[in-house]
Amino acid sequence: MKVVLDTNVLVAALLGGKGPNREVVRHCLAGQLEPQLAAALYFEYEDVFERQNVLALCKLNKEQRQLFLDAFLSVCHWNQLYFRWGPNLRDEGDNHLVELAVASNARYLVTNNVKDFRFAELTFPALKIVKPELLLEILR
Repeated sequence: MKVVLDTNVLVAALLGGKGPNREVVRHCLAGQLEPQLAAALYFEYEDVFERQNVLALCKLNKEQRQLFLDAFLSVCHWNQLYFRWGPNLRDEGDNHLVELAVASNARYLVTNNVKDFRFAELTFPALKIVKPELLLEILR
């Protein structure tokens, strides 16, 4: 099942102990989910993993954080985006997630901030925006 993981899911998996975010990442690493990736999301992951507020909360050192990110990236499917849909979300920085999900034909965009995607001017009925908890229920 193809999914797009918002950066907040990956960071929460990194920082948290057990929980739905980490479980979703485990499903990706085990090959039960097919995480999709494109340039904008790749650079966002890289950027956020080096932010001071993330570093301050993380128990892993730089090498361990990079191993975590590398392991996740190794199971991602790379996508080239040739068309920008511009769903015009309240946070312009989230548009690339929807564009990646549409381009890759992902069934789910997994985020901890579903409210950020509710008022898009352009919607895609086949794409479901879900929290990690709901995705895990669907997988069960």
